[in-house]
Amino acid sequence: MNTGSKDTLSGTTSGFGNSRPVTAEQRVRQLGIKLPTPPEPFGIYAEAVQAGNLLFLTGMLPTVGREAKFIGRIGAELDVQAGRQAAYLAALNGLAVARQHLGSLDKVARIVRLGVLVATSGDVREQPKIADGASELLQDVFGKDKNPSRLVYGVASLPLGTPVELELIFEVSA
Repeated sequence: MNTGSKDTLSGTTSGFGNSRPVTAEQRVRQLGIKLPTPPEPFGIYAEAVQAGNLLFLTGMLPTVGREAKFIGRIGAELDVQAGRQAAYLAALNGLAVARQHLGSLDKVARIVRLGVLVATSGDVREQPKIADGASELLQDVFGKDKNPSRLVYGVASLPLGTPVELELIFEVSA
């Protein structure tokens, strides 16, 4: 996956004595990340709405096409690792929607907010570990300096029976 040097992924590339920032699109390529086809709405709403320099994404689910890839609640049908994978897939979908709307992930100035809803049963307390599945991908693509504020919620149920739903708000440049 990681074909670049540590310096490359930390934010700069070196060549002929020059340093320049690595863009989000370059990081996606370097990490071997294949963004999926952006999901289509499951109801009457827009996947992305831009208001000024903020881009709001609808709730991102761990789907491929029109099918949920993870179904169940953490602590019942699914474990923490499956929840992390679901959060990662939902974040991939979020990146795909952002790229489709903006034309390039390089227009993301920063991630303002990441909200992570985790469907749980019983006395599950590991929601932050599940949310890290999304946070780590976003940090890998955009860098630590663009980490968002984050809220993690435990809920009883989510759309399509998925274990995770993400809320993403990006600050974008022109």
